[in-house]
Amino acid sequence: MTDTQNLAGKTIVITGASSGFGRGAAQRLGQLGANVVIAARRADALNELGAEIAASGGHALPVTADVADPAAIADLARAAVERFGRIDVWVNNAGVGAMGFFWDIPVEDHARIVDVNLKGLIYGAHAALRQFRAQGSGILVNVGSIDSEVPLAYQSSYAASKAAVLSLSRTLNEELRIAGLDQTISVGTIMPWAVDTPWWTHAANYTGHALRMAAMDDPAIVVDAIVAACTDPKEEQPVGPKARGANLSHRLFPDLTERFSAKVVDVETERGHPAPHTVGAIYEPMAGTTTVDGGIRERMRREDGERRR
Repeated sequence: MTDTQNLAGKTIVITGASSGFGRGAAQRLGQLGANVVIAARRADALNELGAEIAASGGHALPVTADVADPAAIADLARAAVERFGRIDVWVNNAGVGAMGFFWDIPVEDHARIVDVNLKGLIYGAHAALRQFRAQGSGILVNVGSIDSEVPLAYQSSYAASKAAVLSLSRTLNEELRIAGLDQTISVGTIMPWAVDTPWWTHAANYTGHALRMAAMDDPAIVVDAIVAACTDPKEEQPVGPKARGANLSHRLFPDLTERFSAKVVDVETERGHPAPHTVGAIYEPMAGTTTVDGGIRERMRREDGERRR
């Protein structure tokens, strides 16, 4: 029996479940027979996903919530326990971004990134760990980014928030060890490379160009990593060879890696079609973007093809 087969009947909370690899992980966990508590801001998308999970043999509880609201996160945890009796895994996956030079991005947008990516994750971690301590066990999975290790140009507050995610996860594992709880409660951090999901469409964009990134990964590898972490969390888990390579490079040659990464981001951004400034979906959810794949690689192929003609 594989570890993922042991997920049948387990209760797993996933934030940011309406699209991207949050949605993909919820679908996969439902197929494995888990009780999946799916949270996001878009009620219609959650209800549709919940019906899909039920049809695949799982059990779903949709809960509409903005992770930046601590009361909503408390309600989410309470709803999960009331419905299924306990929470075995909590996946902090919700995240937003703002792209552009730091000074071109309104300070309100920077604050919103921190509210969602860091404060929202803190609220989720706090609710989860209190529940895990009360019931005696649990796994917390925090979705960071390769930005957690390698800060990227044009992603200042996003990179800062993701670095904080990794630091929080490390600290929580040490506190669990000190408290004698590290054998029953654990915290893992997922660190993907740039992934082709609707995140790029949802991000606030002040670059003047349609957002893109070199060598984007398919969301399937991150979905696999999240599902695996539900039974075997790693304190630091770069996902895929590009993320592992960037992680190692930064530890060996931090300044060189940061300058090279900044150049890659700058060149790729300039290759995108002209685009107006937008707040994306960082404040209000967006319609029509509830897929796992974001279609960004296909758009990049079109842009590159047009440039060659």
